[in-house]
Amino acid sequence: MINFLFKSSISLLALLIFYHLILEKEKMHHFNRFYLLFGIIFSFALPFITIEIITETIAPIQQTYTHVAQENLKTTEITETKETIDYKPIVLWCLYGLVTSILLFRYIRNILKIVSNIKSNPIVAYKNAKLVLLEQQTPPHTFLNYIFLNKADYQNRTINEELYTHELIHVNQKHTLDVLLVEAVKTVFWFNPIFIFYKKAIQLNHEFLADEKVVTTYENIPFYQNLLLAHASTNPTFGLTSNLNYSITKKRFIMMTKNVSRTRILLSKIVLLPFLSGLIFFMCVESIAQVNQTNSSKKENNLIAENTNKTNSNWTVSAGRNENPPTKEPELMMSYEYNLEGIKINAVTLQNSMLKLSNYVGNTYEAPKTIDKMEEMTAIRFFLKKDGSITDIRVVGEKGTEMETKLMDILKSSPKSIFTNIYGETDFDKILIKMTFWSKEINEIMAKQPGFTGKVAFGFFCIPGTYPLHEVDVKPEFPGGNAELNRFILKNFKALKDCSEIKLHVGFVVEEDGSLSNFNPINDNCPGSTDEAIRVLKNSPKWKPAEKDGKVVRVSYDLPISILADKK
Repeated sequence: MINFLFKSSISLLALLIFYHLILEKEKMHHFNRFYLLFGIIFSFALPFITIEIITETIAPIQQTYTHVAQENLKTTEITETKETIDYKPIVLWCLYGLVTSILLFRYIRNILKIVSNIKSNPIVAYKNAKLVLLEQQTPPHTFLNYIFLNKADYQNRTINEELYTHELIHVNQKHTLDVLLVEAVKTVFWFNPIFIFYKKAIQLNHEFLADEKVVTTYENIPFYQNLLLAHASTNPTFGLTSNLNYSITKKRFIMMTKNVSRTRILLSKIVLLPFLSGLIFFMCVESIAQVNQTNSSKKENNLIAENTNKTNSNWTVSAGRNENPPTKEPELMMSYEYNLEGIKINAVTLQNSMLKLSNYVGNTYEAPKTIDKMEEMTAIRFFLKKDGSITDIRVVGEKGTEMETKLMDILKSSPKSIFTNIYGETDFDKILIKMTFWSKEINEIMAKQPGFTGKVAFGFFCIPGTYPLHEVDVKPEFPGGNAELNRFILKNFKALKDCSEIKLHVGFVVEEDGSLSNFNPINDNCPGSTDEAIRVLKNSPKWKPAEKDGKVVRVSYDLPISILADKK
């Protein structure tokens, strides 16, 4: 909505300024009437127009080491987050609705008053119009095909033919419809002052049209000007009518005596073409990244994307990209969940912080020699504070094992530098985190869990119920292979402003029918880029599915990319 209002207002203002500076000065009033009406429609349509221009980027290949992401974890001891309501939008919408209702009531009331005048006063047929004779003193004015006159002036025949001709032009050219349209738009967009000036420009142009007809018909400009001045002091009429004495200004008098220059009119129309083209280019053109691969590898190399984290009730399960892998092979598998309801923080910021914490635990933890691997599973919850410290550390469903004690001590000793705010603004006191730890022999443990049929491999992205990519016999493939996948994404991926280098990583599942699902965000360094990339992947055609032992299977798939803007 904000984008629509901004673009339409900029367009309206630019078109109105162009009209006043160039078009209004020329005697081409019929063209100007079309231009002013077209300007409103054009400005409302402009925000919905997008012209895509491909810009070249470079996508060097990266290999990625990730923690396992596990979905649908059962959570315990969840602390309720207080739900906060932002009343500002509610108040603003209520205010808008109130003012709009008042203006709409006034708009309808004015129309009803005019209709009431028509029904309660004598009507006389006159050419293709109807004269409504009013008792009160009023200047001639027009609404649709009704011309309102003072009854005494009509009966005494004191109304000049020039005035009848003036009002008949309003009737014949249906000027009332223009006024009704712009007044209705003003009622809805009352907060935009540009429409006030637009209505004035439209009504003044109507008077130019009527004046031009009178001048060319009677060829007595001084007399007509004095006639207008004689009615200038009479009572004003409704804003929905075309009025004889509307804006009797120097502009109208000058326009009556102005000579027509066909050359100037032609030049004015020619200048309009590049002006409209420039406005469309400025408001509608968007760059689309074209990705050139700069390296080759036997690994799977593609563009990737990220979406916002998938939620399970009020909790989110996430995995992250391991840019600083452990210095030794960790003896544990890890996943984490967090609740961001009512908390302002970029999810990628939190993911990177949790990756650092996971690496720290993986480098420090050593499994007790006496522990039963089948029992080497626990969950610990804690609060991550904004200063990077970890507080209120508690084991979920404590069993009193040596593993739990070791992990508690490691988390308590973790450095504050775990938390890094590098991906956007944050506004929170503390975030509730739950980390789950389990043995590398996860397949033996998970095989005992109800409904689990897949495998989980450390160092590979794998969602329960699927196979990791390295274990299938036939890997899933985009129709036409990696080259076609790159072409598909570069054609649809829209470049983001203020991002000269974009790094993305996402995991997802390739289903047995080749569709993509379970998008799991891993990492990005440019806010908004993951949303755009995941949008592209969601519109991907169906892939060739993976195969294991001659059977089609579900497989977890992960894609890395770096996009560097071409600085040529």
